[in-house]
Amino acid sequence: MRLFAIRDYRHLFAAQVIALFGTGLTTVALGLLAYDLAGPRAGTVLGTALTIKMVMYVVIAPLAAAYIDRLPRRALLVALDVIRGSVVLLLPLVSEIWQVYVLIGLLQAGSAAFTPTFQAVIPDIVTDHSAYTRALSASQVASTMESLLSPVLAGVALAFLSFDRLFLGTSVGFLLSALLVLSTRVPNARPSGHTRAWDKAAAGIRTFVTTPRLRGIMALNLTVAAAGSIVVVNTVNYVRDELGGSQSDVAWLLAASGTGTLLAALLLPRVLDRIAARTVMITGAAVLVAATAAAATVVAAGLAGWTGTAVIWTATGVGMALIITPTGKVLRASVGRSAIPEVFAAQFSLSHLARLITYPIAGRLGTVAGFALTWTVLAALAAAGAAGALALWPGHDTQETTSTPVAVARTTPKNLVKAA
Repeated sequence: MRLFAIRDYRHLFAAQVIALFGTGLTTVALGLLAYDLAGPRAGTVLGTALTIKMVMYVVIAPLAAAYIDRLPRRALLVALDVIRGSVVLLLPLVSEIWQVYVLIGLLQAGSAAFTPTFQAVIPDIVTDHSAYTRALSASQVASTMESLLSPVLAGVALAFLSFDRLFLGTSVGFLLSALLVLSTRVPNARPSGHTRAWDKAAAGIRTFVTTPRLRGIMALNLTVAAAGSIVVVNTVNYVRDELGGSQSDVAWLLAASGTGTLLAALLLPRVLDRIAARTVMITGAAVLVAATAAAATVVAAGLAGWTGTAVIWTATGVGMALIITPTGKVLRASVGRSAIPEVFAAQFSLSHLARLITYPIAGRLGTVAGFALTWTVLAALAAAGAAGALALWPGHDTQETTSTPVAVARTTPKNLVKAA
């Protein structure tokens, strides 16, 4: 079955892509807004705003996944897009930092509910098993592409427009996403097998806790979050204050990280056909540990420069792709088809929980103690995550094998761990 021949999926996927780019552009513009309002304290403001985002994702995403089967899903997706579009439209009008925090809370609450709802809709629209697997992969590719193209598009736009105009474009994007959702036939959810909402919300978390390879992914989430927080939270102040760059330079340096992500993502499909996902992901963790250590060393030695920074940011993008891209494959191989939405929702929350730890460190400690100490702490957290993954994810436990260790077999339904 051709995936994009399914009209309803095609429209929903387009809505997801547009919303993703809207979120990406908002992130770039938000960093510049924070600098406009707070100057040298922009890292603290942005770190706090992103912390609010993580709190919303950690708290609301599992609750949304739990109550999805009790709500009309198309109406919910449309409402969430309209709310996000309206909130983004208000961001250029703020004059106080606390107003940014309130609006970001509303915006990210909508995004946190949108993602698990979208993921839960896919199996009801794409009923063929192989097409469903491709649909999950396409969603991951879209997220990867967004990490590259959003900063690039922002960089081009900022050459001609002020950053507040980016918010206007983002708002239009969310409304277009809502129109695409309206054009689809989204069936209401079938009742879940869990009688209580909390049982459904906790099911995916329990699977992570009891499955060795998924415990390894939880540790790798910390490595990704530690390295990513340097790029996401500290780039604005680092470029403007340390390198003396412009707002366009901020976007282009973010694009360097996205370029690394895209290059790795393009090569990974063939690599994963020959090399176990665990090996690829542990390699990605090693790259991120090296990149964060290099960033801390360079800034501590006073060697900050455009070329070196671009190389480190690109390496960070590569390392993140090596971990994030195979994650979906590991999740799908660890549970049955009916449990896939639950583990994806759990990973969504757990990955953002890790960022809830690292983003405040990057923002507040970076403002108070400077980049050298802050990036050293984050490099140590990245190394801790990598070491945890090595310890928690046994080397003989790969999703490519048809037989699993006893610990995995006890905690997953029969015959669910298959060759990917």
